[in-house]
Amino acid sequence: MSGKTDKGAKKEKKDRTPMPEQEPAERINNFKEVALGYTEEDALREASRCLQCKNPKCIKGCPVEINIKEFIRLISGKKFGEALAVIRERNSLPAICGRVCPQEDQCEKECILGLKDRPVAIGRLERYVADRELKRLADIGKECVYLDGNYKCSGEKVAIIGSGPAGLTCASELAKMGYQVTLFEALHKPGGVLVYGIPEFRLPKDIVRKEIEYLKSMDVDLRVNMVMGKILTIRELFDQGYKAVFIATGAGLPHFMNIPGENLNGVYSANEYLTRSNLMKAYEFPKSDTPIVKGKRVAVIGGGNVAMDSARTARRLGAEHVYLIYRRSEKEMPARNEEIEHARQEGIEFMLLTNPARISGKDGWVNSIRLQKMELREPDSSGRRRPVPVEGSGFDLDVDVVIVAVGQGPNPLLTATIKELGLDGRGLIKADPETGKTTVRGVFAGGDIVTGAATVILAMGAGRKAARAIDEFIKTGKW
Repeated sequence: MSGKTDKGAKKEKKDRTPMPEQEPAERINNFKEVALGYTEEDALREASRCLQCKNPKCIKGCPVEINIKEFIRLISGKKFGEALAVIRERNSLPAICGRVCPQEDQCEKECILGLKDRPVAIGRLERYVADRELKRLADIGKECVYLDGNYKCSGEKVAIIGSGPAGLTCASELAKMGYQVTLFEALHKPGGVLVYGIPEFRLPKDIVRKEIEYLKSMDVDLRVNMVMGKILTIRELFDQGYKAVFIATGAGLPHFMNIPGENLNGVYSANEYLTRSNLMKAYEFPKSDTPIVKGKRVAVIGGGNVAMDSARTARRLGAEHVYLIYRRSEKEMPARNEEIEHARQEGIEFMLLTNPARISGKDGWVNSIRLQKMELREPDSSGRRRPVPVEGSGFDLDVDVVIVAVGQGPNPLLTATIKELGLDGRGLIKADPETGKTTVRGVFAGGDIVTGAATVILAMGAGRKAARAIDEFIKTGKW
């Protein structure tokens, strides 16, 4: 043998690096995070899988257009702080996005490596560099601080209503541009859906708090317990000298099924159930002040991420049986594959092609739910096959809690105070998708209040676009 390397030999294939997780039998007894994050060794190995494409498609797949190729290159060179700085140029919430964004349908879906192999774990690498910096700061006794220095404030005031992902992103971008930003939040803690909607085991609230500290370090004025539309109207904000208003109030008004028995005790909207648990720590009652019914047999209606979050929360609250009732098949489920897999691992019992007809009770409390088998026919307006009842297939299931997770819409509290604001038939604000401009001069909107319930990263993308449009509007006066 000559000992020479065969130049034509194929590059060694590297499998996608798995994410360490709590074991299912352990995690159903606690609210600690399920996914434990990469080690440095894991991150370096996964970063080495990146092809460093000349024309990377992954960037186009990211709603906030992070320079993915560059931050992964920096990770490979162990330049972790520089990698985070590249991410933060476009994304103010990397520790959050690395956990909850559906990368498999966005950046990772466009990864060239994914054509022949599993795509690079972009979200997991984003989480790694963000968590590494948070740990470094904690080790020296500091909170998250703004990495790129202070920007001189121009004195021009912008109001942002809602501190979810769209509002936080818009505030961050405007602060970088030098605006005096005030962020108004209706609840007692900022973060919107990040704190009330996503469980601790998927997104620790301490992570959200630290990401918001980053924002506050940019001199954003954050005001909580401000129910806008009641305490202040949009007109009054303009009277106070704000040059523009960005509405990012989300879609937090729950939908119900309008079936008999939904008013029984033990029936929750997923919004209430998760808010009690996540934001008000009802799972610690009586240590916390907020109670929650801890059923033994729980039915969750729906097939999205909110339904998965509700079912997995019920399991952790001690339910012996949690039934996930969904009227279509698993193929049509809108939930992330990872969430479906985790739910199954945790013993959630899937009842597919099944739909509720009524809820029954005794002495005012739920004791059963009537279910109907379904079959799929031709696609409906959503593009998914339409479920229709199978005649004579009804049956009863004994349950003591029912959680309805079939969607949510906008709360009209704020929008009702400004009649010139254009709304669609669902009560969502009509806004230009590229600028966030509404039918009212100086008023912009983005996120779920415009699109309906969507993803964290899409809301952030809307916040970025609106910030650029607000800057142009204030500088030019053009509408």
